Amino acid sequence: MKVFKFGGTSLGSSQRIENVIELVRAETSVSEKTIIVVSAIGKTTDTLLEIAHRAAEGDESYRESLRELEILHLDCARDLIEPSQQTPILADAKRWLNDLEDLLNGVFLVKELSLRSQDFIMSYGERLSAFILAHALSNRGMPATFVDARELIKTDDRFGCARVNTDISNSNIRKQCSEDLLYVVTGFIGSTHNGETTTLGRGGSDYTASLFGAALNAEEIVIWTDVDGMMTADPRKVSKAFPLASISYEEAMELSHFGARVIHPPTMQPALDAGIPLRIRNSFNPDFAGTAITRTVEERETAVTGISSIPNISLLTLKGSGMVGVAGISMRLFGALANNDISVILITQASSEHTICFAVDPVSTDKARTVIEDEFRLELNAGMISPIIVERDCSVISAVGESMRHRPGISAKIFRALGSNGINVVAIAQGSSELNISFVISGSDEAKALNALHEEFFLAGTRSLNVFLAGAGLIGTALINQLAEQQEHLKQSLAIDLRVLAIANSRSMTCNVDGIELSRAEQLLADSQLPGGVDNIVSHMNELNLPNSVFVDCTASEDVVSRYAEVLHKSVPIVTPNKKAQSVDYARYSELKQLAHANNAEFLFETSVGAGLPVISTLADLLRSGDDLIEIQGVLSGTLSYIFNSYTGDRPFSEVVRDAQAKGYTEPDPRDDLNGVDVARKILILSREAGVKLEPQDVSVENLVPEPCRTTDSVDEFFSKLEQFDSQFEDLLTSAKQQQKKLCYIARLKDSSASVSLDTIGPEHPFYSLSGSDNIVSFTTRRYNDRPLVVKGPGAGAEVTAAGVFADIIRLARFRRSI
Repeated sequence: MKVFKFGGTSLGSSQRIENVIELVRAETSVSEKTIIVVSAIGKTTDTLLEIAHRAAEGDESYRESLRELEILHLDCARDLIEPSQQTPILADAKRWLNDLEDLLNGVFLVKELSLRSQDFIMSYGERLSAFILAHALSNRGMPATFVDARELIKTDDRFGCARVNTDISNSNIRKQCSEDLLYVVTGFIGSTHNGETTTLGRGGSDYTASLFGAALNAEEIVIWTDVDGMMTADPRKVSKAFPLASISYEEAMELSHFGARVIHPPTMQPALDAGIPLRIRNSFNPDFAGTAITRTVEERETAVTGISSIPNISLLTLKGSGMVGVAGISMRLFGALANNDISVILITQASSEHTICFAVDPVSTDKARTVIEDEFRLELNAGMISPIIVERDCSVISAVGESMRHRPGISAKIFRALGSNGINVVAIAQGSSELNISFVISGSDEAKALNALHEEFFLAGTRSLNVFLAGAGLIGTALINQLAEQQEHLKQSLAIDLRVLAIANSRSMTCNVDGIELSRAEQLLADSQLPGGVDNIVSHMNELNLPNSVFVDCTASEDVVSRYAEVLHKSVPIVTPNKKAQSVDYARYSELKQLAHANNAEFLFETSVGAGLPVISTLADLLRSGDDLIEIQGVLSGTLSYIFNSYTGDRPFSEVVRDAQAKGYTEPDPRDDLNGVDVARKILILSREAGVKLEPQDVSVENLVPEPCRTTDSVDEFFSKLEQFDSQFEDLLTSAKQQQKKLCYIARLKDSSASVSLDTIGPEHPFYSLSGSDNIVSFTTRRYNDRPLVVKGPGAGAEVTAAGVFADIIRLARFRRSI
């Protein structure tokens, strides 16, 4: 035989009760004994409690709420029972409701609500629910017997959360339910030996089902609820959580204690003692098998079975030199808390005996501190114990699994996932059973931690990346298009689930927590009414506080750079082609690098030098492998590369510059390229990445803009003035040709000095064959001395720069998987 328990959500209306009736018909056989335990209809228990308290406060509005409750139950009876059979059933229900009205009127008159009266009032919910369902089943051709559990389940007189006398209760249950019938039983309630109504506390209806199942040696106890079973995590906080096929009693109890609200741990104890399996099923999805809870489970591939949390707890710390080596400190601490009915959620103690910290419900925080201060008053006054430390708004996260036992590396994976997402752990607790690792974190990081751990243990190696993109200009748009084209490939081939959650320019922002549809990103951004700017996208990213977030800056804005420190403080990596942050004063550059290191957040700016070329990463690999740098030379401007590769003497210099501007190689004002400042920034970045501490003013820069051209008001005027200096550039070119050389604007780092200048190079130089707008960098090192290591290719353009940014994002995903 089986025991079925239906919760309030499954019985929330007459239509839902009809669904329950069909489930009972499908799941049971007329010839076998079946127990159906029911909770009150919908939110009736909460409503009754609220009504009772309002009556005790002298608030007459309770009468209207009571009237609504009466209508709900009588309407359910009318909907579910044939009219010809309604009269006696409605009369009995109405009589009970009249008794309830009289009882509440008494509470209203005396302005007092004892726990005894409260339990009696609350019992009406389950009694009416079971009474109506029993008659509805009988009316549908399934004869059912209504059982008032108060007659069978005997308890002490601890009203509100009574303790069950299992021996007497089991005997009563066996006697009452001896025949092969369909019994509909009131959950949640019992009675004392004097016949006074009691309630069984939180999860009381589940407890009733467990008691009946154990007493009758049921084949299985099925808890019908509104979810598909025990989940790997809370689906309200972890969107990718999924139901578990099976878990052990111990796993279920651990998960339930640490926040999984499907069942309440004590309710399982009778079933556990009797070795009866429980099953959690969804009354709204009955075709799904649900979760079986059994004594043992088969070895799983994943070590962790589930992750749960308790939000909004307080952590109290007792510490001091006066605790070291002193026997009885723990006894005094937890004895004082127990004597004052303060429940402790989690305990951890340092092996030095110097510190004990524990977590309590926030309602008990101030009381707990007062109790401890009273207990240790002498030690506090003597300075042997420090003032009690209270940390509020914390959360307890718990990873649970039978397969965690004797499996090394589980803790490492947990704390690596937390650390890589900047989640600080305040306290840790693990029992010797190795079934559970629990830790305390800031409450603001709860969802972030749950998602990070869920991905680490349950998503089969898939790594998510949540991208927040500042800048939707040429590079940003090219990046969006590349991501759109490769999104599915990344998921299928590299197991990277890359989603762009927000895109902002200076005017507007578009965002979607499930990921923006990248093929429509441009239009979505244009249509969005959300204000743009770096402040808004950073605030949105901080508010979501998701694991594996990445901030991508595709602007050239100093305003965006000004928020880098805040982003890195949040342990969010940055990927950018923006050179501003790396080429300002050294102290600021160093600060950002240190922040990145301290917060385990990568700061990747490969594309700030050489666009898509692997220049910075090549330099880093050389240095990491122990090579010694002698010199760096580079043509680091695609604009200047094109100009001097095109300047062969058949056209004046000014005309070559005009041609470069017309083809889009230069900035709108070519002086921004010709002045050498951009190249200086790039060699400064390489210098710093090579370990040379240089300031921007330490770089020697040859400005190719003739002095009189630097102050002209317009670009046209600039070109007019530049023509006057064509002969000067022609002389330089002629001189170079006479030596079988060519002109080349080269950046250099040598002997800790950096410079950018227009030089002449011969055929023996690796840059001599450079063409078009290509960039080229040569590294002369101890290993690459006779023949420098050369990196060459397109060094400018939105597509190649975006490709380099894309590569950095992928590098980030692969790096985070490997740590």
